[in-house]
Amino acid sequence: MLLAIDIGNTNIVMGCIRDDEILFKARIATDRTRTSDQYGVEIKNMLEAFGVCKDDIQDCIISSVVPPVFNSVKTGVLKIIGKQPMVVGPGLKTGLNIQMDNPAQVGSDRIVIAVAALAEYKAPLFLMDLGTATTIEVIEPDNIYMGGVIIPGVKTALDALINRAAQLTGISLDTPKKVIGKNTADCMRSGVMYGTAAMIDGLVERMEEELGHGATLIATGGMAQFVAPLCKRKVILEKDLLLKGLNILYKKNKRA
Repeated sequence: MLLAIDIGNTNIVMGCIRDDEILFKARIATDRTRTSDQYGVEIKNMLEAFGVCKDDIQDCIISSVVPPVFNSVKTGVLKIIGKQPMVVGPGLKTGLNIQMDNPAQVGSDRIVIAVAALAEYKAPLFLMDLGTATTIEVIEPDNIYMGGVIIPGVKTALDALINRAAQLTGISLDTPKKVIGKNTADCMRSGVMYGTAAMIDGLVERMEEELGHGATLIATGGMAQFVAPLCKRKVILEKDLLLKGLNILYKKNKRA
């Protein structure tokens, strides 16, 4: 059984995979102050909560965009399963042709999502991830990773608005009933949610104009299920791209 872990800025996504089947998926809050022992205990407890014994874990793969947390999680996993996890980074076979100015700067989660999407869909693709940041990456035929855009995530934008505007307070990010709000909370909710959807529609349109052709738009990430239905463009929701991609990368680079 494979333990797959992706360390994001807000949450750590983890899951167990056996014979390409995701047995469970869970989220742990990313905390830069936790020690390796604390992460080890939390991972072990999460496994047990889903009926998985640590002795059933044969190997682990980790991707991370949070360097201060990575070592703590990696060491915590080592203490639990007794093996050094495989790490998504330079030297790993991905099958991607990354055409960025500095390929090493591409976040490991971007690589994982691209690998997973290409296993199920034909390029050209626009891959959208709605988390702490909202990203859209462009994948062209022949597995060419062209680049993309990074914009503030839904919750990140809302937090910035609340912190800078004295009379605005926190709201829940439910799906707005109407675009035109009738009270402050509804106006904020509509602005953030529909605003993000409209921004995505606009960016995708400009990307297609720049490329000279259309592409399939795929969305993943914690906020995808709420924002994607508000887009005018057709969006394919894929909730498990991270875990699927980690599983594929592990099999490509599996140790003897």
